[in-house]
Amino acid sequence: MYVLIVGAGQVGQMIAANLADTHDVAVVERDPELADDITYSYDVLSVQGDGTELETLREAGLERADLVVACTDSDETNIVICGTAKTASDAFTIARVRRRTLLNTWEGSQNAFGVNFMVCTDLLVAQTIFRISGFPRAQDVETFAGGLVRMAEFEIGPESPLVGKRVEEADRYDSMTFAAVFREEQLIVARGDTEFRAGDRIVVIGSPSSVKEFAMAMVPDTTSSADDVVIVGGSEIGFQAAREFEAHGFEPRLIERDEKRAREMAEALPDTFVMQSDATDTDFLTREHIDEADIVVAALDSDEKNLLVCLLAHRVGVDRTVAIIENTEYTDLFEAVGIDVAINPREETAEEIVRFTRTDQTEKIAMLEHDRAEVIEVELGPESALTGREIAESMAELPDCVVIGAISRGGDLVTPRGTTVPRAGDHIVLFVDAAALDEVSAAL
Repeated sequence: MYVLIVGAGQVGQMIAANLADTHDVAVVERDPELADDITYSYDVLSVQGDGTELETLREAGLERADLVVACTDSDETNIVICGTAKTASDAFTIARVRRRTLLNTWEGSQNAFGVNFMVCTDLLVAQTIFRISGFPRAQDVETFAGGLVRMAEFEIGPESPLVGKRVEEADRYDSMTFAAVFREEQLIVARGDTEFRAGDRIVVIGSPSSVKEFAMAMVPDTTSSADDVVIVGGSEIGFQAAREFEAHGFEPRLIERDEKRAREMAEALPDTFVMQSDATDTDFLTREHIDEADIVVAALDSDEKNLLVCLLAHRVGVDRTVAIIENTEYTDLFEAVGIDVAINPREETAEEIVRFTRTDQTEKIAMLEHDRAEVIEVELGPESALTGREIAESMAELPDCVVIGAISRGGDLVTPRGTTVPRAGDHIVLFVDAAALDEVSAAL
């Protein structure tokens, strides 16, 4: 596949890095320094110029492009790029936008603006926040097979009853599979004798009820869901997060410092209690019983402010915090100083876009630990290495770093065992080390 990416910011670079080894990639970037940087960093064609101009796109190979991804920091520019590309090619076009109103307009039309698919960053982040909120200690949660399967990544705290146990001792869930353990820089495929340690991040795949039950067992004496949610910041992400919680029957609290914006939020969010105040005021946090919140989400306009809000929330007694970060280099730092989950909007966007470059059988992907590994959903064809054979037999021919986590068959969940025989048409959810992804994809 020939992929033309317009915009060499963090999203563009993440996509280019993911695709450079398996696809022909060209990147268009206005900034000469960024254009040079991407040439030296990745095996891609770099063209310095304006992606809204047809001649620039043609110079980058528009006529033979299968996919055009517009991922600059401007919503309007991305839409224009897709429209321009459509005037001279039949390439599939993807536009990254931040405003949900543009997504709503596009969804209500037939490929409006020349855009075949639109990715709304703020909505993706809001959905991620909601998914994570219901699982104690969860770092990441994704849904597969139409909601039949959950993948979750958890951090094992020092107080967890899992510490010191082996997988075979903890594996008491009928419809859940332990897939892998991330231990510092090491990726360990979960085996029966794998022992859990404090600080490990473990990946599990299974039914929503089993994953939820496991999450509750990891953190004794905790509530089953985040009933009391506090969102700090009336940014677009904060607004979308509040809407997402409202849509699922919750009544979140939202703190916004600007009086005008707070009033707008109160009018637009009927089931959200909006407070106009400074969330860094510890007296206010105490007075409004923020310490009773199950989770605090910091969605202000800077990474530093979000870090401060989360640290103050922990100080007054909040157990769990989520911070939105724009700089990917801060992710590990934030979590090292005690922030429970750091979500980068650009990573969420890149992950959604990369899905379109995979084989026709790949239904969904989730990138873990900055794409050190992936969980993918694949529909099996008759020629797949897994079809018609017991899993124990077929897995012997695949790399060791592959784990089959779940099987969806005709709307029913099948928990994979060594004697299970997958069929053509089954949807398989697998954990795969990113280094072996190409080999595994070819076999599937």
